[in-house]
Amino acid sequence: MYKYDQYDQQMVDTRVAEFADQVRRRLSGELTEEQFRPLRLQNGLYLQLHAYMLRVAVPYGTLSSTQMRMLGDIADKYDRGYGHFTTRQNIQYNWIKLEDTPQILADLASVEMHAIQTSGNCIRNISSDQYAGAAADEIIDPRPYAELLRQWSSFHPEFLTLPRKFKIAVIASDVDRAAMKLHDIGIQMVKNAAGEIGAQFYVGGGMGRTPMIGPMIREFVPLDQLITYSEACLRVYNRYGRRDNKYKARIKILVHELGKEEYTRQVEEEFQHLLSQGIEPPLAELERIKQYFLDPAYETGLSDELDLSDPDFRLWVERNTQAHKQAGYIIATVSLKPVGGIPGDATADQIRLMADIAKEYSFDELRVTHAQNIVFPHVRKADLYTLWKKLDAADLGTANLDLMGDIIACPGLDYCSLANARSIPVAQKISERFATRQDEIGEMKLKISGCINACGHHHAGHIGILGVDRKGKENYQLLLGGSEGADTSLGQITGPGFDEDGIVDAVDKATQVYLAQREQGERFLDTYRRIGMAPFKEALYG
Repeated sequence: MYKYDQYDQQMVDTRVAEFADQVRRRLSGELTEEQFRPLRLQNGLYLQLHAYMLRVAVPYGTLSSTQMRMLGDIADKYDRGYGHFTTRQNIQYNWIKLEDTPQILADLASVEMHAIQTSGNCIRNISSDQYAGAAADEIIDPRPYAELLRQWSSFHPEFLTLPRKFKIAVIASDVDRAAMKLHDIGIQMVKNAAGEIGAQFYVGGGMGRTPMIGPMIREFVPLDQLITYSEACLRVYNRYGRRDNKYKARIKILVHELGKEEYTRQVEEEFQHLLSQGIEPPLAELERIKQYFLDPAYETGLSDELDLSDPDFRLWVERNTQAHKQAGYIIATVSLKPVGGIPGDATADQIRLMADIAKEYSFDELRVTHAQNIVFPHVRKADLYTLWKKLDAADLGTANLDLMGDIIACPGLDYCSLANARSIPVAQKISERFATRQDEIGEMKLKISGCINACGHHHAGHIGILGVDRKGKENYQLLLGGSEGADTSLGQITGPGFDEDGIVDAVDKATQVYLAQREQGERFLDTYRRIGMAPFKEALYG
């Protein structure tokens, strides 16, 4: 994984010192809250319902054991003993005291971490495939390109005050595990007919108030033009994006209103201009970055056999592991969704345990997934049973990946000042209701958001739930048919909303329709697409 050089470290250390002085002036009254607000947001510090929340960047979801251990220590020292892993592959702390934030940022900087650009109208954390560098189905590790984009976008003077927040994802597989087409810019690393590696660009995706799937605007951008083309996409947006209406400020609105063809024409025009300016980093810089992402020292000649005589272990292997590109190794995912638990939450002790396991069994590396889970990317199959036993003893051995219990949920009205309804209790009730029926239902992507901002990705759920305010009461709309993979689609609202218990019943009724109507081998999503909304609406509303 990438290691800071002197410039990276100096940049982060300087920001820590700068923010420490800003906090001092806020606490002394020299700065008002109105003056302080943009300063704290530039450092990932939000003021929520009950306390400050700090969002820490985890670039493309990759962590070392040292960094993971620090996250656990921060949870103990400055929060209430836990952290919340998010759909942006970050971690949030929900109970932060303002006076502690300078020291938290200093602690993060000591392990090459920060909270810069995790908020504000700027380019946020670059996300990627959680299996990058390990997956058997990728053409190349996408993380060096994500790192190059991270360095380009950090403190970019032209893009620190965009019309609205901006999110980029980079993948290198036809299996989209990062919801790439639902980003402002989605980049898929591809090979052209000549066998050369380049980038395919999708622009104008996003969720929130007006969800849209990003259209492909260019099939192939050579590697030595990756940053230049990205900059062209941003420049057109920065020039014409709406600043008079925050609900229409995202790039998806601009692409929609201009049309794909006209937006693309303007990007290509800007691209040709930028090519003459020589802004692209030299390929030598990309090669320098690539050296940090070389394969670990895999052992050769290892057996691919697993002893699956323990039925609980066998179930976990079937559900929570994926094929590795190297013989004798496997990718293991830790579900942070125990039955009745809070999706994405992990205690300080659990965080430190995962750090220890990564150091001992996964070449000192972990990944945060956009589904709010944790991945050990490089595990010897010979070590997998021991690893699982340690996880299981710490309530981290839940075998439910991509099943009904593997729920994505935002913090909702329990914490967030923007939310209209609570997400956590709904997730807990659904988890408990379906705990013994997950095998029968099969693959299910269920996602819950407490407001229209869609931090829980409800538009992309096979079943999605959106919390709204209905005359001062929490109300929940049900959506069906969303998907975030290569077959990206947006969920459709079934009809009138439900109260908290009613939405759990509604999910139950929807699954019953699926079970009654499915054909051999069909997922819930397949059945919905085949039979349409009508049978579900009939079951829900009569």
